[in-house]
Amino acid sequence: MYSFGIYIYIAFVRLAAFFGHKKAKQLLAGHKEIFPLLKEKVKPGSEYVWFHASSLGEFEQGRPMIEKFRAEHPEYSIVLTFFSPSGYRPAKNYQAADIVCYLPFDTKVNAKRFIDMLNPKMVFFIKYEFWLNFLDELRNREIKTYSVSSIFRKDQIFFKPWGGRFRMGLYAFTHFFVQNEKSRELLRSLNMKNVSVTGDTRFDRVKKIYEQAKILPLVEAFVKGSRKVFVAGSSWGEDEAIYMPYFNRHREWKLIVASHEVNEQRIKRIVEQYEGKCVRYNGASIDDVRNADCLIIDCYGLLSSIYRYGDVAYVGGGFGVGIHNVLEAAVYGIPVLFGPNNRKFQEAQMLKECGGGIEIANALVFVEKMDAFAAGDSALEAAGKAAGSYVEENTGASARIFGELGL
Repeated sequence: MYSFGIYIYIAFVRLAAFFGHKKAKQLLAGHKEIFPLLKEKVKPGSEYVWFHASSLGEFEQGRPMIEKFRAEHPEYSIVLTFFSPSGYRPAKNYQAADIVCYLPFDTKVNAKRFIDMLNPKMVFFIKYEFWLNFLDELRNREIKTYSVSSIFRKDQIFFKPWGGRFRMGLYAFTHFFVQNEKSRELLRSLNMKNVSVTGDTRFDRVKKIYEQAKILPLVEAFVKGSRKVFVAGSSWGEDEAIYMPYFNRHREWKLIVASHEVNEQRIKRIVEQYEGKCVRYNGASIDDVRNADCLIIDCYGLLSSIYRYGDVAYVGGGFGVGIHNVLEAAVYGIPVLFGPNNRKFQEAQMLKECGGGIEIANALVFVEKMDAFAAGDSALEAAGKAAGSYVEENTGASARIFGELGL
């Protein structure tokens, strides 16, 4: 039934591509290149370590491991695969990997052909990836296979009475490096003892980003002065409906908005909502930003560095699809606010527990929390310190994993 479901999925992707679905067309185009690319680039005699990530978030989570392998074990060549175009396209020229391509659709034929060509010595699946035909093939060949920064919840199919086929897939893993104790307990309930709690490699990644943060002269000019700065990252329309009215009434704050989607429609909407003076990052001069109240980031790739200039951060998505990366803001030692759709994000739960993260249920709660921060520096400093300490205390997962692997 599982393999039948994969073929149904492939048919839907092809149908969507036929009707012009952009992501489906990108996926099929990328899949046509997989095996020719491997034929061209796989070198006889080389030993390959294979990392697989679903999308861009999982890739960022796996980067500390990949880059540690590259630095400390140059005897291995590295293959990086993706499931989603949103991961593959930004990372296709990633220099730390020797080969970057899509993962073929999880049919038995594809799994056998891919592993025949690659013959990996070790395989690392990042977080949630469980492709059963690939896992069966890896287990049959006794190839060491690891799950990295994985997290398990009781409502997942592995722990349901009807989840037997998926449970069997878990037995292909040589070892699980999980994020928390609850995940270890759930796996142990399936009689799996090959589990270590090593934490989340994303902490290592955000610490590296923090250390390599860009200096942005335009942003520095914008924030210069006595006013506090609020950074809204990965912002959606639903988020702006929560925070924008506050800043229309409180010009003692400066506002930086980085929309999740950068397009003219979104930028126009932000400008329409804000009653002060807005300026767009691209094309602005130092004088332009000095005289503005709101700086709109109309490009990608700067947000992780922009958080360094904030006194308070807001991470979007919590009133819709789910919150984005709260750790990118927390690493700078500033309070992190986010919407209510955060229950499945362990880092958000832990930030709330330590006081570094604050859930915003509605606009009234937002006003209450911002007024508390504006009333004096003590609440702001305490929340910021808690956020920064949480990130610092949880770095080192990559080193712990390498230690257990004996690398």
